[in-house]
Amino acid sequence: MKLYHFSDKSDIRIFNPRVKHNRQNMPPVVWAIDQQHEFTFYFPRDCPRIVYTRTEGISDEDDHKFFGLTDSNIVITVEVGWYKRINKTTIFRYELPVESFKLFDEFAGYYISEESINPIGIKPLDNLIERLTELNIEIRFTPNLNPLRETLLKSSIKDFGIHRFENARKL
Repeated sequence: MKLYHFSDKSDIRIFNPRVKHNRQNMPPVVWAIDQQHEFTFYFPRDCPRIVYTRTEGISDEDDHKFFGLTDSNIVITVEVGWYKRINKTTIFRYELPVESFKLFDEFAGYYISEESINPIGIKPLDNLIERLTELNIEIRFTPNLNPLRETLLKSSIKDFGIHRFENARKL
């Protein structure tokens, strides 16, 4: 298993535990994501996006509604205002040693550690949209994520992530 942390900074020497902006009720931790789910971070740091996956248990109606015209099992939707920023962004994937991490969220592939972590490698990633399409992930662009979010939360889809939604356009 490989674990990663993504950043727009290229010079991080140590990851110290901190309280995450949207998880104020948790103790300080270092966050990592597994290799299987790393694609969910192929975006600029503050980019709002919704990621959902076709899995067993989705109703026929929701399968048609969310996946009807695609053979991809993963769809990522982003607001149109982020298209140029995604194309111009280089992010940095830090590989982290796995020993002190424990699983936090299996669906999302999140792991946490309460220890300070020294990365064991760093790799710049650009051409982010191309990287996603090479994984057979469908990328959709919409003027506003709010309607999709509301519909998704009422659906039978359980494997989804809503990232940086505080940066999405308001209704």
